[in-house]
Amino acid sequence: MTDASRPERFAYLGPHGTFTEAALLSIPDAAGAEHIPYATVPAVLDALRRGDVDSAVVALENSVEGSVPTTLDELATGEPLQIVGEVHLPVAFALLVRPGTDLRDIKSVASHPIAQPQCRRWLATNVPDAEWHAATSNAEAAQHVADGHYDAALAGSFAAARYGLSVLAEDIHDVADAVTRFVALRRPCAPPPATGMDRTTVVAFLGEDHVGALLEILTEFSVRGINLTLIQSRPTGAGLGSYLFWMDFEGHVTDARVGEALMGLRRVCADVRYVGSYPRADEVRPEIRRGTHDDDFTEAAAWLASIRG
Repeated sequence: MTDASRPERFAYLGPHGTFTEAALLSIPDAAGAEHIPYATVPAVLDALRRGDVDSAVVALENSVEGSVPTTLDELATGEPLQIVGEVHLPVAFALLVRPGTDLRDIKSVASHPIAQPQCRRWLATNVPDAEWHAATSNAEAAQHVADGHYDAALAGSFAAARYGLSVLAEDIHDVADAVTRFVALRRPCAPPPATGMDRTTVVAFLGEDHVGALLEILTEFSVRGINLTLIQSRPTGAGLGSYLFWMDFEGHVTDARVGEALMGLRRVCADVRYVGSYPRADEVRPEIRRGTHDDDFTEAAAWLASIRG
């Protein structure tokens, strides 16, 4: 429980000037809160688990590079945490350099590993001789440039002033309109109320590998008219062939069709981890198929009860 005598504390991937910080600043509940940077995503989540902070914000998915494996693995297998909201942030990179640096001077570029593939062709065209180096965040890459370790960094242009750098090129990307999805997390709690424009996240663990195992899982959603918005398989670490499935889908845990699907998953899977139901950032309202409205489930249950009589 939050101490009423102090502001809420939000953890995020730092240092100052990351896209995660920009996502955090867009969350209304974070206004007036204390924002605490951590060096890695696991450190952010561990701070929340220990109770050092009240909430955390991390990147989950990018429209170009797909899901962020570290986030998925930490939330799927670590001590449970719960998603309570999401933010969609348009992402375009800038090339940050020390003042006076020209393109021909750049022999090394640093960035987060997720950023480099989004700008690969631009880098090959404009700084073909530069060697790329990984940093734990784009802001850390900018910090390394300011300290003289690298010649340039791919980061948000808003990070330039903080680290005393110049913007040599802006709006860098290989694919236009890239968006990163960030999620806000808390320790396990009641989900936010349903809005009709919600997303639910679960992790399903296969009991044993057999023909049709994945089909059994997907059928629980299909027969109830539930649309999956993300499905990602990840190894459990228990040996070759042992996988879990991270799934995002339309609907809220209080919806009858979602509840029925979760019960079905519980029957066919070795384990199911509920990760949260929360409002969608894009405010998309799902199309609910005939026979899958809450009233349809209520009527069907009443009919069965009447014939059991």
